[in-house]
Amino acid sequence: MKQDKISGKAYDSRLLGRLAKYMRPYQGIFWVSVVLTILLAAVAPALPMLIEYTLDNYILNGQYKGLNSMLIVMLALLVAQTIIRYFHTLMTNTLGQSVIRDIRIQVFEHITNLRLKYFDNTPIGRLITRTISDLETIANIFSEGLIQIIGDLLQLVVILGVMFYTDWRLTLIILIPMPLMLWATYIFKEAMKSAFQDVRLWVSNLNTFLQEHISGMAVIQYFAREEQEMKKFDAINKEHRNAHVRANWYFSIFFPVLEIIIAIATGLLVWYGSKQVLADVISPGVVVAFLMYINMIFRPIRELIDKFNTLQMGMVSAERIFEVLDTNEFTPNTGTYRPEHIRGAIEFKNVWFAYNDEKWVLKDVSFKVQPGETLALVGATGAGKSSTINILSRFYEIQKGQILLDGVDIRDYELTFLRKNISTVLQDVFLFSDTVKNNITLQNPHITDEQIINAAKRVGAYDFIMRLPTGLDYKVQERGATLSAGQAQLVSFIRALVHDPRILILDEATSSIDTETEILIQSAIDNLMEGRTAIVIAHRLSTIQKADKIIVLEKGEMKEMGSHQELLALDGYYRKLYDLQFTSAGI
Repeated sequence: MKQDKISGKAYDSRLLGRLAKYMRPYQGIFWVSVVLTILLAAVAPALPMLIEYTLDNYILNGQYKGLNSMLIVMLALLVAQTIIRYFHTLMTNTLGQSVIRDIRIQVFEHITNLRLKYFDNTPIGRLITRTISDLETIANIFSEGLIQIIGDLLQLVVILGVMFYTDWRLTLIILIPMPLMLWATYIFKEAMKSAFQDVRLWVSNLNTFLQEHISGMAVIQYFAREEQEMKKFDAINKEHRNAHVRANWYFSIFFPVLEIIIAIATGLLVWYGSKQVLADVISPGVVVAFLMYINMIFRPIRELIDKFNTLQMGMVSAERIFEVLDTNEFTPNTGTYRPEHIRGAIEFKNVWFAYNDEKWVLKDVSFKVQPGETLALVGATGAGKSSTINILSRFYEIQKGQILLDGVDIRDYELTFLRKNISTVLQDVFLFSDTVKNNITLQNPHITDEQIINAAKRVGAYDFIMRLPTGLDYKVQERGATLSAGQAQLVSFIRALVHDPRILILDEATSSIDTETEILIQSAIDNLMEGRTAIVIAHRLSTIQKADKIIVLEKGEMKEMGSHQELLALDGYYRKLYDLQFTSAGI
């Protein structure tokens, strides 16, 4: 399967700068988080200092009077630290979730505006990974990464300052193993960079595989490919597991090394501190306080590594997210023309179109359709029929020629306005996991139940909808799984009609409908098309015999154009298609 792109950078200030822009609406939360971070760092050395003072001035001197007061002060300090830490965690998580909510909305909006060519070349599972799991990783930059790193560094500076002020000799003794820790940290950081990139790679590949194969489960079962696809999944899953195991292996090596370094520092402190106490150079309280300081300076360093990995993983995800946001594969929306009324006159003038390079799908195609006329496109698979309607709605851009709507180039129309005036019923019907009503209206509040019912009656779908358990409120499953293929097709037909387009496109719209249902639709088609320009793509020639014009396409070229009777009289391509189809049908 196609491999996802691996990020080449572990840290990028430019990415952090871009992420920081999303914090601007939440500056209040950010600065509250910063203040709480400073408070946590400021109070961090307070408890060891209180214990040192209590031990030296009360316990060792047998002065129990006032000891309870010191214990109350320590308890109050612990409560204050707990409260500050609670609000700090709340604020940083709120900031992170608020930021990714905004980014997720922007990513989704960006994706919905990309041209279809982008989706032709990009696995859907990869986009799902970007929109969900990659964004959750970015949230950790704010809740567990950047601010926490600043807090740990600040706490480290404060504690080291207090330690040097208290006894610089003890401080230097404790810091003897520090170069070893820094070297181990650097090795670990470089190893984790590669490991985290591999983890993100295989998460994306796993999501892509699952999305494709769950969507295509019917094909897998039809051809009894369960075992073979399971082997593919097992291979990807093993790589995903191995990436995580490798990352955890680095952790399992690094943290025991840190514990050994902390133990060395503790041993040095006990050895040197005891000598200093016996020599009456320092008090026992100082040694006890420094034992607590050891944990306080090495714990932030240890957590800094963990937080740096969180930041590093967030940078990898941020780079992937911005890669999507920086994709400029949009349909140019420079047009501003929005007339009050569209008549529906369509003209193709010497149109050339290719999906890739100059592998032409349409070659020098020219035709006119007058308002209210019905144009039918016929031809073998790959002749260019669907491409013709795709470029009319500007899902793809033509390379040569011009397409006019009411005499105006379609590129001059405002894109949304253009598409709102063109409704399409596709062969492959897509229904959302929602009610029949919402699948028809697509959440458009201006479409009433009366309009839906009238459209349903016109296409002969009213009876079947009313037979559903809750009628229009009946909830269909994903892709219309609880409806028959014909019923789903009828719902999509109603959906096209209630939006009242000036141009109606039927792309093999009756291919999934049984004969009885097709007769119902065909009997209503004359009324449905009245006052609208219609383009019909059909393999079954019986459905397009009443069309005003029929165009025969072959390998992207127009071979014939005329009415049904005119094309039969030509005794050419259309006649061959007609004879082949009706002879094979036994007619």
